[in-house]
Amino acid sequence: MGEASRASGPGPSDKSARGTKDESASDPKGAGGTATAGGGAATAGGGAAKKSAAGAVEVDGRRLKVTNLDKVLYPEAGTTKAEVIHYYTEIASVLLPHLTDRPLTVVRFPEGVGAAGFFSKNAPSHRPEWVRTATLPSPGSSKNRGTIDYLVAEERPTLVWLANLAAIEMHTPMWRVSTRLPDLVVADLDPGPGTTVLDCARVALLLRDVLPEPLCVKTSGSKGLQVYGRVDDGRESMKVRDEMHVVAEKLARDHPDLVVSNMRKDLRPGRVLLDWSQNNPAKTTVSVYSLRARAAPTVSTPVTWDEVAAAREPADLVFTATQVLDRVAAHGDLFTPLLGPLSAAP
Repeated sequence: MGEASRASGPGPSDKSARGTKDESASDPKGAGGTATAGGGAATAGGGAAKKSAAGAVEVDGRRLKVTNLDKVLYPEAGTTKAEVIHYYTEIASVLLPHLTDRPLTVVRFPEGVGAAGFFSKNAPSHRPEWVRTATLPSPGSSKNRGTIDYLVAEERPTLVWLANLAAIEMHTPMWRVSTRLPDLVVADLDPGPGTTVLDCARVALLLRDVLPEPLCVKTSGSKGLQVYGRVDDGRESMKVRDEMHVVAEKLARDHPDLVVSNMRKDLRPGRVLLDWSQNNPAKTTVSVYSLRARAAPTVSTPVTWDEVAAAREPADLVFTATQVLDRVAAHGDLFTPLLGPLSAAP
């Protein structure tokens, strides 16, 4: 789907990420100079890409320039850009169906996750011609733009190209470009001061008892959990948001020492915020299988309900890129129940 796709409707905004700023219209040249051919370029492609020239790889028949492959993007872990590219190359088969037909916001860290990053919504002007975009209205844009050309990642080469730009995180809304209606609903569980992901696990198990199947749960890759369900009946985004708000308020009433549904920060210590507002069509949530900009290259990882129930330490619900690739090889995509007819495999 290399041609541009135009759509109307509100463009998504993003849940704040620590150490980031919104530079929707910025268009930096990338994360550095040109890499030489050799082990780095080959590593970047993993099994799906091959070296075609100095500083270039071929991915699924598309030739891409790659740069500074030995640049360390995770200083504490020593993870390089080549390893980030390798992860997104290898995870593409399960990640892309979840990105298909969704406007994509990325968080870029050209100097690594130890430095400030920025949200990037507007597709760079120097993008390859085969990268799909969707033109969406952008009310209230900080750059006074009427529309934004969002990226729509539907091919493995697009992921490699983005990773080469040091696009560490990928965020999407609950709706798709073609319908502008939600096909997903999310309960974003954010631990307040004095709580951990284990408290989020308790809330997730409560949600499992009140929300309809299919339900899937994933780590945020940071501190919390996110519970997802399917929306198949054509409801508008704001209706879905309001329905999740009702669920959140009921859980907060029934479990006042554990759950809070009000966004006020002074109410959050010792409780888990059930953030229902992420279903607003103007908001995005970190995608399943996205890397996160943490000290280690952690991933927003699908987990089983048994894993949620069995967790005894916060570390039980933290997974790195290498672990996630191993999990997918062993168990496949645990988020498959959420895929609808538009989620064509790459």
